[in-house]
Amino acid sequence: MASSADLLKELRIDRRPGALKKRRRWPWIVGALVLVVAIFMVMGAMRPVAVETAVARSAAEGGPASVLDASGFVTARRIATVSSKITGKVREVMIEEGQRVTEGQVLATLDPSDANAQKELAQSQLASAQSQLAEAQAQLTLAERTLKRQRELAAKQLIAASALDAAVADRDSRAARLIALRRAVNVSRDQLAIAGLGADNTVIRAPFSGVIVTKAAQPGEMISPISGGGGSIRTGIGTLVDMDSLEVQVDVNEAYIGRVQPQMPVEAVLNAYPDWKIPGEVIAIIPTADRSKATVKVRIQLSSKDTRIVPDMGVRVSFLEANKPGATKPTGVWVPTRAVATKDGKSAVYVITDGKARRVEISAGEVRDVDQLVTKGLKGGETVILSPPDTLRDGARVTIKKA
Repeated sequence: MASSADLLKELRIDRRPGALKKRRRWPWIVGALVLVVAIFMVMGAMRPVAVETAVARSAAEGGPASVLDASGFVTARRIATVSSKITGKVREVMIEEGQRVTEGQVLATLDPSDANAQKELAQSQLASAQSQLAEAQAQLTLAERTLKRQRELAAKQLIAASALDAAVADRDSRAARLIALRRAVNVSRDQLAIAGLGADNTVIRAPFSGVIVTKAAQPGEMISPISGGGGSIRTGIGTLVDMDSLEVQVDVNEAYIGRVQPQMPVEAVLNAYPDWKIPGEVIAIIPTADRSKATVKVRIQLSSKDTRIVPDMGVRVSFLEANKPGATKPTGVWVPTRAVATKDGKSAVYVITDGKARRVEISAGEVRDVDQLVTKGLKGGETVILSPPDTLRDGARVTIKKA
């Protein structure tokens, strides 16, 4: 066992100068951590910034200038949910999505059992009424002969006057009944015609030529022109669209609607086909505004009837203003308004050069919807950065985001 003196030596504090200096290593550790953080910050600053870009367009190039751009959708002026005129069970459906049909073509049939039974009943009623009419005609003929004989006997005073009166009353009664039965026969014919319409209503036909875009019913389901409310009854066989009635409808901000005129030329670009420019013209400006969106609806007719154009497609429309003879061509460069950054009252854009962002001060002109006219600072053809982040600096390395 250690002695008491040895234990006391272990508890003694070493106050020599060299001993304290050996233990003060933490400043070096903190310095190393700061150095590592600084290295990471420098590497982060050197990392390329991913940006969206667009190409600056010269205002003097091309044909007519665009005075306004707007977005819209392809719509059909002639579209119908084809249904039956009566409630019934679907027996057969003869359509599929994408199928082209002609006017009057049979699209589906309903179970005709009830309609055929009504038609057969109407036929039987007509036959019965005709039989009664024939019987009444024969009885009237007999009554007229009897009346003739009674008058001859009455002239010779061989019968009483009451017998002649009875013969006249019988003839008149049978004549009246004959008229009533003739009307009953006409009514039966009308009922038969109505029953025939009911049977014909079990056959659903195309109201016009077009393309089936929706198939809504299957054999065995109930269909009705009036919604049942429970969801178990279909209100239509399918949706038919007349592809020749396609047009574009766009919502134009009411602040710019004065730039749009009827029969104004336009250029439409479908979102699905960005390289396909479709010419067209303004059909009409709907004379009402949407107060919730502060827009006015404009109808546009496309000159192309291509099968690639289908309803509900997104489309971008440029309203064009033809250059008048002798008019000066516009000068400057068009860039998206998202590319223009304003700071301290100065406007600038960032242009990509050799993979780096270069800040270029510009003189901004008029704004046309989503485009800004740059009158000074750009020549056209430059690649500009859209929505440049606040942290972007002049000379920073950038990469273009993939679409």
